Amino acid sequence: MRRPGRLAAEASALLVAVVVAFPLYWMVLSAFKPAGEIESSEPRPWTIAPSLDSFRRVFGQQEFGRYFLNSLVVAGCVVIASALIAFLAATAVTRFRFRLRTTLLIMFLVAQMVPVEALTIPLFFLMRDFGQLNTLGSLILPHIAFSLPFAIWMLRGFVKAVPEALEEAAYIDGASRARFLWQILFPLVLPGLVATSVFSFISAWNDFLFAKSFIISDTSQSTLPMALLVFYKPDDPDWGGVMAASTVMTIPVLIFFVLVQRRLVSGLGGAVKD
Repeated sequence: MRRPGRLAAEASALLVAVVVAFPLYWMVLSAFKPAGEIESSEPRPWTIAPSLDSFRRVFGQQEFGRYFLNSLVVAGCVVIASALIAFLAATAVTRFRFRLRTTLLIMFLVAQMVPVEALTIPLFFLMRDFGQLNTLGSLILPHIAFSLPFAIWMLRGFVKAVPEALEEAAYIDGASRARFLWQILFPLVLPGLVATSVFSFISAWNDFLFAKSFIISDTSQSTLPMALLVFYKPDDPDWGGVMAASTVMTIPVLIFFVLVQRRLVSGLGGAVKD
């Protein structure tokens, strides 16, 4: 009786997966197409003459390696800093009772509702006043600020799932608060940290708005999304170079997700039981 329904569900899931994956397929395909096929008036979802010319132009750019390294620095700093700060903040708002705790949590939630575009200009003046324009700090600090509300709300559930009896037992056995925090609580909420890290990494790695707004004159501080502008010219865009650069940008995200997906999947469905 349930077999037709299950087949329909699987077919629907497969269809959704194909729709989601098709843009990625077209991006990679266009990166390997020669220029004549990309500019053809009759595009085909395959190529009979794959070429690496687009990737040669991408890696031939003098500043491409620097852009790549800058993106790694920004994304790495955002992931590490936001994870540590969110872990400590989530523990504080979950385990401790203090005035305005509920108000603070509501402020975290409201911060998620503010569009990034609405804050770009105020952040620009703020970075200018602090002398951070044309530096990687102007990209790291805003991304940490925007990642924290989501990370704190998500980690709050993981911290709350750890029973207080476990904390009391650790104190009875002689563990200090710091030891309980880093040796017991931290490993238990690690799946939540992984999930928030994925969000923070993707957000920082793919950022174009802040990079375009805050890195004005010093191109040595630009990140990888800015490399796309090298190949996009209004009069004569190099679509092969754009697609090849986009493909190269996607690879670190896939690698990062593959490295953390096992812990992410294995931990999200679990909880510590009293």
